[in-house]
Amino acid sequence: MKPKQTPVTYACIAAALFALVLSADAYAVDVEAAQALAKQNNCFRCHGIDKDKDGPAWRKIAAKFKAMPNAEQKLTNHLTSGEKAKFPDGHEEDHKILKSDDPAETKNLVDWILSL
Repeated sequence: MKPKQTPVTYACIAAALFALVLSADAYAVDVEAAQALAKQNNCFRCHGIDKDKDGPAWRKIAAKFKAMPNAEQKLTNHLTSGEKAKFPDGHEEDHKILKSDDPAETKNLVDWILSL
């Protein structure tokens, strides 16, 4: 015998779906804020989204870091520590340190890069 579906059952299902949608939105990347932070820090001077400049395109960076364990942590460290960046001609320079007092802004930028 099939269990009877009650209005309470439907309400519980609707509430669960609503919570799922809200939680997905809470983790959504704010693309405009990420790009604004990148512009403020002159990131677009060396990186294009699809095109290599002095530095690799962000899509290439995303592909490289996505393949690593702890990708978000490693990319965050790269952007905030000033570690060496390697250039195609073989020379290395300290990577410019991202200027942001808000860890959520940095996380949003990293999440945006990794989403490409």
